[in-house]
Amino acid sequence: MYLLYVDDAGSIPNKSERHFVLAGIAVFERQVCHLDLRLSELAASILPEEPRQLEFHANEMQSGRNRWRRLGSREVRRSYLCDALRTSEGLKGDWALFGIVVEKAVMPDEDVMEYCFEQLSSRFDHFLGRMRRRSNTQRGIIIMDDSTKETRLQELALNFRTHGHRWGKLRNLVDVPFFVDSKATRLVQYADMVAYALWRAYEHEDHQFLDLIKLKFDRTGEAIHGLHVVKRSEDGAAGGVPPKTPAPPPPGFRS
Repeated sequence: MYLLYVDDAGSIPNKSERHFVLAGIAVFERQVCHLDLRLSELAASILPEEPRQLEFHANEMQSGRNRWRRLGSREVRRSYLCDALRTSEGLKGDWALFGIVVEKAVMPDEDVMEYCFEQLSSRFDHFLGRMRRRSNTQRGIIIMDDSTKETRLQELALNFRTHGHRWGKLRNLVDVPFFVDSKATRLVQYADMVAYALWRAYEHEDHQFLDLIKLKFDRTGEAIHGLHVVKRSEDGAAGGVPPKTPAPPPPGFRS
């Protein structure tokens, strides 16, 4: 089974932020222990006296809040975040990142969370479907940070499976999303860092983190399936219904 760990970055109601991101990492069940071990080893090297109490929460690492307050300068903490993102480099086999980025002004009349979840779940389903066509008959499930917990997301997932979304039905997911405390699972913490890397790139044109993982988004050849971006057009006009095809990636994002 494949597990897609998901978290968000940015705030939908916060008018001072332009973008909202829903993103995550899809790994095979046997890969979970490997990534958890790599992140736990990194935590032990940073805070050896209580590594399990150190949560890789990207915003706190960047700003130096909570336990990260006394763990070095901003530059040091950013280097820890880079090290944490690199822990996925040792994963073997098929795995992929997924990310949905929305410039909120483009969607004034749509439910941004619903749109992002529809995009994310359908692209994860497409990832599983491609493997099924190669005789790798794995199913999938979505695991989300409980800070995003909303009953309607579970209802949406069920409706996508039974009645379909705008591009079809979810055929490879076994259940509605599960919600967990990010403190209890390193994989949701990794999803948080992926979402933050995208948010920093689009909100602040800070590409240091995204540059480390930009080639890991689900793709076949030159086609990037795992990253979907909805932004204003070049002339600054905001469209009504967002496009079905991804907008261009941020500067510096290369295949």
